[in-house]
Amino acid sequence: MSTQPETNRRLLQVRDLQVDIAVDAGVIHAVRGVSFEMERGETVGIVGESACGKSLTALSLMGLTRDIPGAKVGGSVQFAPQKGQPGTVLDVVKAGAADLRRIRGNEIGIVFQDPISSLNPVFTIGFQIMEPLMLHRRMSRDEASEEAKLLLRMVGIAESDQRARVMIAIALSCQPSLLIADEPTTALDVTVQAQILSLLLDLRDELGTAIILITHDLAIIAGTCERVLVMYAGRIVEATSVGAFFSAPRHPYSRALIESLPRADRKKDLVPIAGQPPDLLTAPAGCAFAERCPRADETCLRVDPMLEQMGDSMAACHHPWV
Repeated sequence: MSTQPETNRRLLQVRDLQVDIAVDAGVIHAVRGVSFEMERGETVGIVGESACGKSLTALSLMGLTRDIPGAKVGGSVQFAPQKGQPGTVLDVVKAGAADLRRIRGNEIGIVFQDPISSLNPVFTIGFQIMEPLMLHRRMSRDEASEEAKLLLRMVGIAESDQRARVMIAIALSCQPSLLIADEPTTALDVTVQAQILSLLLDLRDELGTAIILITHDLAIIAGTCERVLVMYAGRIVEATSVGAFFSAPRHPYSRALIESLPRADRKKDLVPIAGQPPDLLTAPAGCAFAERCPRADETCLRVDPMLEQMGDSMAACHHPWV
């Protein structure tokens, strides 16, 4: 850990994050130079097609990509914990095991994509909530038991049988500075989805927790987030406010995602995105979206665009929409 003067509300600063995974066929360049920042209490959505690097980026914020066989992680993830010495900044990529244990569950909570496989069937729900309380908040077993009951009531559970809510209760048990919610409403009906999202926002407002929300559902982004990061082929191709994303997207991929979204106020047919994402065993020489992009030219095929400021947004495109 290092100590720096804290001059703003910055909670997280990610710079040139890279995750390569060695497999039998070669090396998958799964996350390729991701950079972004977050402030305390902010809600940021990450969107993109499957296998674009959303979940691996999120896991890297807790150092969990280290546990993936064959994974190599580069870049930096500067995290400013709220607990402990003021002004302390931890580089998660370089942190030792002891520092990672101190922030996992304590400073950064996570709701995994599949609650069924994330909960341990060997232990009771109560114990799984009590464990981080006893580890990080040094509660006795009786104190942790009472706090677990309170947390279950807070997330709307009288009986401990609603897995998504249980995962949220565990993730929030130590009042983390950052909550990562990876597809928290997958496989839930519309009514329950709305309840879960409302719960997350209520808890954000009550506890001041920043939230990273990973989802395929753009409607969820519209209703919950302040900013959105659009990922494609392991990179952020657009970073902007939610309002600008829906009203004036800069990157052709962002526009294509919106055009493929069903809307009650639009009668024209949906426009699917042609083609398939590139194989990341071989990183493309130019823009990864070029083969699917109607605006692409020879420059796009040869030169990989950098993420650059464009008005109030940032986009990685040689021919952005303006």
